[in-house]
Amino acid sequence: MEPVLQGNSLISAEELVGHRFTRPELLAEALTHRSAAHARPGRAPKGWGSNERLEFVGDRVLGLVMAEWLLERFPREQEGDLGPRLAELVSRHTLVGIAERIGLSSRLSVADNEAKAGVKTLATVLADAVEAVIGAIFLDAGLDPARRFIRNAWGDLIVSQINPPKDPKTGLQEWGLARGLGLPVYRVEKNVGPSHAPRFTISVRLGGQSAEAEAGTKREAERLAAILLLGRLR
Repeated sequence: MEPVLQGNSLISAEELVGHRFTRPELLAEALTHRSAAHARPGRAPKGWGSNERLEFVGDRVLGLVMAEWLLERFPREQEGDLGPRLAELVSRHTLVGIAERIGLSSRLSVADNEAKAGVKTLATVLADAVEAVIGAIFLDAGLDPARRFIRNAWGDLIVSQINPPKDPKTGLQEWGLARGLGLPVYRVEKNVGPSHAPRFTISVRLGGQSAEAEAGTKREAERLAAILLLGRLR
């Protein structure tokens, strides 16, 4: 499988994200699903691969830029309100909405069999691609262009976020009660590690759906699991 971004396709993708790349191979990598990377062993130019490494970088850049933006926009709020705002703005369902809004799915390179299976529409694939694009812009040109992309893409969302989102556990509980599904059920699946550095894996179930998350405290693992399940239910 050959790289999907060449010639006019590359220019079109650059216009889509609003950044002209000095190293266009970074954008191509950001839009390459691991299935496509694995489908061309030994044939890819040096530096080509899946977007997983760029997604790792973009996740951190997004968190930094968004935290900076929230401090600027809500100067009187403390961590208790800023935290839920940040969690909502960098959540998977928000990232998927960004990907759909800018048409990122049409530019993703996936293996033929995965494309037929609908991989381009999966929430995880779309969310990872958005973060990978952010990572690519950051590595290509630095923080300012990455910040510009994020503020353009998230502008309407942060303006509309007048009140802090509810705690995800409260939000999940209210979502279930409003639909007659009862209360979510949390369960400790794993508790590993030494007493000074434990790791808890918590599952939560509601309405026939479930999610699981891991963290250093039960409270944080429950919060993360609630965020994941809310994203799936919505």
